[in-house]
Amino acid sequence: MTTREAETALRACLPRNGLVTDAAAVRPFETDGLTAIRQKPWAVALPDNVDQVKAVLAACREHGVPVVTRGAGTGLSGGARPMAEGLLLVLSKLRSIREIDLEACTATVEPGVTNLSISQAVARHGLFYAPDPSSQIACSIGGNVAENSGGVHCLKYGLTVHNVLGIRVQTYEGDELVLGGKALDGPGYDLLAAMVGSEGMLGVVTEVTVKLLPLPRAKRVLLAAFDDVETAGDAVGAIIAAGILPAGLEMMDRLAINAAEDFVEAGYPRDAAAVLLCEVDGTEQEVRADVARVSGVLTTRGASVTLAETEEEQAKLWQGRKAAFPAAGRLAPDYYCMDGTIPRSELGAVLRRIGEMSEACGLAVANVFHAGDGNLHPLILYDAGVPGQLDQAEKLGGQILSLCVQVGGTVTGEHGVGVEKLDTMCEQFGAPELAQFHRLKEAFDPAGLMNPGKAIPTLARCSELGGMHVHGGALPFPELDRL
Repeated sequence: MTTREAETALRACLPRNGLVTDAAAVRPFETDGLTAIRQKPWAVALPDNVDQVKAVLAACREHGVPVVTRGAGTGLSGGARPMAEGLLLVLSKLRSIREIDLEACTATVEPGVTNLSISQAVARHGLFYAPDPSSQIACSIGGNVAENSGGVHCLKYGLTVHNVLGIRVQTYEGDELVLGGKALDGPGYDLLAAMVGSEGMLGVVTEVTVKLLPLPRAKRVLLAAFDDVETAGDAVGAIIAAGILPAGLEMMDRLAINAAEDFVEAGYPRDAAAVLLCEVDGTEQEVRADVARVSGVLTTRGASVTLAETEEEQAKLWQGRKAAFPAAGRLAPDYYCMDGTIPRSELGAVLRRIGEMSEACGLAVANVFHAGDGNLHPLILYDAGVPGQLDQAEKLGGQILSLCVQVGGTVTGEHGVGVEKLDTMCEQFGAPELAQFHRLKEAFDPAGLMNPGKAIPTLARCSELGGMHVHGGALPFPELDRL
């Protein structure tokens, strides 16, 4: 790459001040939500429209510039961490809601549109967009597609992949791909599903069509307090096993409960070892029946149950859950948010093991997570100003993710792999699976310059970590890049 020529070409694609290269000016973009890992980009591009995005990609292709795409920068795995020699392509200005189709119950939006603004735009029509990450007020729909985001209500309504009907993608090679659409199904390979959760490694999403759902007629929220964490974890599986599908089923332990109470006074019992928040929705008759059934399951397991019937009471309880992450910032100078998923049947045992690992390590862990689908979010509390504590936190995080894999789970639920979980991917997958991931990447991005070095570890990296068998001094799949 010739820096001066590349910069000249990029400035020609963008409006005035649309390319930022000053070292001080690019500093706000050096990290996403994983602030422990930082890297200033060579340059930041801020296009106003899709045509400018296409022109930027063409200029980068001509000059061999790597591209990392960024939405709102709320990702928690370093997926949007820039490269020192690369361009950071920021799509936050592409925030138009292009179409709301009330008959088809769809919305077509640009990638910079925030998650919450979609539901706000269609609420007056009695509709909503179901995936609701904790950062929904700030996170972009393009970022949600990149990470396959979930949220409180994903247990009943699904992840991003279940709620996105179609996308428009610009590849590094200069192609525009239209994947999916408003129809329920289509022929050919499901490339839409392959693109959702691909972490910006296959192309740049410039348009998203999402499914809208009718707002439920009625809903209630139950708050269940438990004397021990393991029993609370076991109660989650018992609710689902009883044939009940809550709209949301969230869990918090004592450390998280008290942090949230100090922050927003949500009305949680401070003396509880753990609480479950269970939301049921549907018709009034369905909701009343589900409340009775859920209450029965919880009380038989020793829980103290409170019912929030009014919208104000329900909003207060959910405010505490949504505030748990920022509230944890008061518990320690820094925290490291993990993201693993396990079978519901393992919740109680895994929470007990996390407690034991936390005690052995000497770092406190606050647990706040989507219990219904087993998506754990342990918050490891530490002080980066104390030498060695960041390393301790990262080591404990790796041990927790390894535990998730050991019990039949995965190393990520909704935060993505990014750079944070590259090593644990070597535990999750073997050489044949990793080889197919690399081949898929090469099919979309032969140059390998779309968000390189993220999400999928090289085979050599896994071998060095001892996660891959080396036979006769040779690694499998010798044709694949080992860098």
